[in-house]
Amino acid sequence: MRISEALQGVRRLFLDTAPVIYYVERNPTFATRVDVVFERLDDGTLFGATSPVTLAECLVVPCRLGAEKAQQDFRELIVGGAGIKFVPLDVAQAEQAAALRARYNLTLTDAFQIAAALSAGCDALLTNDTDLKRVREIRILVIGDLED
Repeated sequence: MRISEALQGVRRLFLDTAPVIYYVERNPTFATRVDVVFERLDDGTLFGATSPVTLAECLVVPCRLGAEKAQQDFRELIVGGAGIKFVPLDVAQAEQAAALRARYNLTLTDAFQIAAALSAGCDALLTNDTDLKRVREIRILVIGDLED
């Protein structure tokens, strides 16, 4: 299925870490797929959401390398990018993350991502983590399963 077809009916999309990294770092395999998403965010036909987990995970390698420009690029896109809402985590999301983790045996970071997506009213979550496909509370779109 093409990514444009997978996005049909999706008005608000949660961005997991991988698609953001693919976009910023211009991943040769996945950049054209995520470009479709970011073009729609830019033109207002799609609304996105991210969380502190997305930010923290995206900053690990640039911090390790001392790459200030990359850190700034990630920060600007995730926290203040066009059409993107940064969703802070709170008590309700922590409780929901615990329930999701218990139900699906997710990692804590994955459980927080899903809780943030649900609290932001997202229709789908874009990831490249196939393990998340077992979650039933939100539609999971796996980049590796989609075509340009």
